[in-house]
Amino acid sequence: MNVQFDFSVNEKTYGVIGERNLKLYIFQPVTQKKDRTAILFFNGGSFNKGKYTAAQFQHQANYFSSIGIVSICVDYRNANDEEFSPIQAISDAKTAVRWVRQNSNDLGVDPEKIVMCAASSGGYTAVSSIMFENINNENDDIYISNIPNALVIFAAGMNGLDITERLFPELKAMAHQISPMHNIKKCLPPTIWFCGTADIAFEQNKKFCNEMVKVGNTCMFIPYEGMEHGFFNYGLHQNIPYNDTNQQIEIFLRSLGFVNRSI
Repeated sequence: MNVQFDFSVNEKTYGVIGERNLKLYIFQPVTQKKDRTAILFFNGGSFNKGKYTAAQFQHQANYFSSIGIVSICVDYRNANDEEFSPIQAISDAKTAVRWVRQNSNDLGVDPEKIVMCAASSGGYTAVSSIMFENINNENDDIYISNIPNALVIFAAGMNGLDITERLFPELKAMAHQISPMHNIKKCLPPTIWFCGTADIAFEQNKKFCNEMVKVGNTCMFIPYEGMEHGFFNYGLHQNIPYNDTNQQIEIFLRSLGFVNRSI
């Protein structure tokens, strides 16, 4: 898959499925140090054929690399691949986190400071990769943890019953098993969650966070008044929400001790 970036990236293969090479596009901070935080970005739009690629979060990745975080845009299987299902996306998300953790020394990354950041269908994929332990790529070393140390979500559909009914009817038999909304439990790392109030999924997102908090998860839900799905993307609304969400994420990561601006 040809992914175009406006910035210089270091390309790594984190998995091979048949003839499909799964890629990481790495934005390294200018100053090389050890034990940095890594943030992995998972684009939205992955459940429908379309324009979104691993480059969706490239501007966020460039920003976070500028403050000393190893920032990685993840290419994972999506609807532009043949015979795609969300099971493949979830499996690839786990493989990507495991690869970064396993190769943390070479990347200059602290294996206990790995963050997933994801939007829309990518958000469903990231959350599901944490919640559903029995979904894995065949060659994964399941003894390497795929659970990130922090999570950032933008407007993700959490009702797997709705997703399968609309887009993947072949998964109907296991719809309940892969629906985060129907499997509430304590399992998430510290989480910050953004959603526009004009997003069709707003109430669902808010309810999911509230229900997860009730069972012991830390999930900070931040609504953006009047904002639509994808409001945070670079180039929209004079970049006001883009810049603001970057700052909110930075504050969140700093509260966890994951940001050191001395780069």
